[in-house]
Amino acid sequence: MEQNDQRAARQSFSVKRLIPVIILVAGLSAVYGLGLNEYLEFEALSDHRDDLVAWVARDRPVAAVVFIMIYALVVALSLPVGAFLTIVGGFLFGTYWGTLCALVGAVMGATAVFVAARTAFRDLLRARAGPFLSKMEAGFRANAFSYLIALRLVPLFPFWLVNLVPAFLGVPLRTYVLGTALGIIPGTFVYASFGNGLGALIEMGKTPDPSVIFGPAILTPIIGLALLALVPVAYKWRKARRSRMSG
Repeated sequence: MEQNDQRAARQSFSVKRLIPVIILVAGLSAVYGLGLNEYLEFEALSDHRDDLVAWVARDRPVAAVVFIMIYALVVALSLPVGAFLTIVGGFLFGTYWGTLCALVGAVMGATAVFVAARTAFRDLLRARAGPFLSKMEAGFRANAFSYLIALRLVPLFPFWLVNLVPAFLGVPLRTYVLGTALGIIPGTFVYASFGNGLGALIEMGKTPDPSVIFGPAILTPIIGLALLALVPVAYKWRKARRSRMSG
């Protein structure tokens, strides 16, 4: 049976299914090859601050759409600058609009990665992993929403990794999108709030230190929310354990 599944997966696998991944890899290569990543740093933000502020003041809706598209592309390419862009969003649009723009861009980019990975590799991985993946998939899918929120709230794993794993474990797209959106709201709001006060730091010639965001006053309530998200998982586990003991 397992050999049949592997054979079917190989037969159904084609180069066409790799197109989304090829596009993402090509985009990532272009970013580093052209040196565009150098613009995703605080120094570049400081150098172009006046032009950016003037642009947003002149045409705020267009600036917001462009920012969202750039954010989505950055996340889709798995560039490790999501926190920086969220800070920029707060700097350009204020805490609340900056949070919203970053949230929309992050969810769009994460969804693109999820769909690309599920399209290209899920069936092949399932065939090679065999029963182990099936058991892991069943456990994750049973509590996918809670797991996703907890993983998004507390960044124990890289954002790009949390984008990929649910795709391999058969999480429904709607669950993935909703869990991702709700899970990143607190952190996005904190970074955007930091960015909202960034202008004063730049004017004083100081280098921003985003590490202050990871202080106990910020992390403690976020970790609390993550634990709260896992309460349904603990309840199901305890209920199942009692059922096995009584049986």
